Amino acid sequence: MTMPSDLVETAQSLVGYGKGILAIDESIVTMDRRLVAAGIAATENSRRGWRELLISTPELHKDISGVILADETIHQTLADGTPFVAALEAHNIIAGIKVDRGARPLALHPSETVTEGLDGLRERLLHYAGLGARFAKWRALLAVGAGLPSGAGIDANAHALARFAAMAQEAGLVPIVEPELIMTGNQSLACNQQATNAVLNTVFTALRTQNVLLEALVLKPNMVLPGSNWTGDITPADVAVATLDCLLRAVPAAVAGVAFLSGGQDGALACTRLNAINCSQGLDRARTPWPLTFSFGRALQQPAIDIWHGNAANRSAAQTAIRHRSRCSHAAIHGHYSAAMEAGSA
Repeated sequence: MTMPSDLVETAQSLVGYGKGILAIDESIVTMDRRLVAAGIAATENSRRGWRELLISTPELHKDISGVILADETIHQTLADGTPFVAALEAHNIIAGIKVDRGARPLALHPSETVTEGLDGLRERLLHYAGLGARFAKWRALLAVGAGLPSGAGIDANAHALARFAAMAQEAGLVPIVEPELIMTGNQSLACNQQATNAVLNTVFTALRTQNVLLEALVLKPNMVLPGSNWTGDITPADVAVATLDCLLRAVPAAVAGVAFLSGGQDGALACTRLNAINCSQGLDRARTPWPLTFSFGRALQQPAIDIWHGNAANRSAAQTAIRHRSRCSHAAIHGHYSAAMEAGSA
């Protein structure tokens, strides 16, 4: 088993040196849907080709510390036969793996889910570690609304996240725990902040119960936003204050770092809000004890997939788009992102 000091070092390498994490861990169904939307055939070769384009983007390592793969992807290779994991390692990018098996209905709790995949997880983690993975991710989805998430929904998902984290560390992998609140209603910012706070407090109680080493753990939370149907005005500074206040109340200082998910936001909006969080508008940034970075998926991949269109002739242009999005996200970690940079004039 990897010693705790090695796990801590890996966690720090993921989040502690001013870079972010690229998530390309979509399920086959989700990836096929995105390919079809971009006019690309939904085949295994198309999925492999798209992910090869992503991980072979020139200079990606300047902004990206780690890449989250899926079960299909970690077994795939570049066109020349080089395993994806080896290709990443060659550029000092850490390979990770999504290990949960998706959200399923929570018994006796309509509208709520619990993420499954604990059965056989110990063996799967060891298999992925043998393939070269150094971290693993588990995602929990929690609906927000009237009476939601319930105490039962929070408890069930927190327990699964903590069990996963403990088994990941046992296998020598850094766990990334992702409790994502799905904010699709008309809830206010304050309402969703309260729900996020309740979830995070329960998750960290469960992690402590399972003896998880927090210094070797990365939290992948949602930013605190109002519901998608909320009609009031919201500024990046409002998001920054609500998000940082929530994290400071719920997340122990020992945690290695916080890597925000994009949660359906487009790349520019996610960067604008991440930049505001790191500029600490309205809240003393010096009080945050952990690095604040990103773990974006679609927010980094769009619009590159539309540019690519499955055509090798568009490969370079698509990779240029990926580099632009990764540079913008990297700048937002340091509070240097701007509209001029987004437009390519800075």
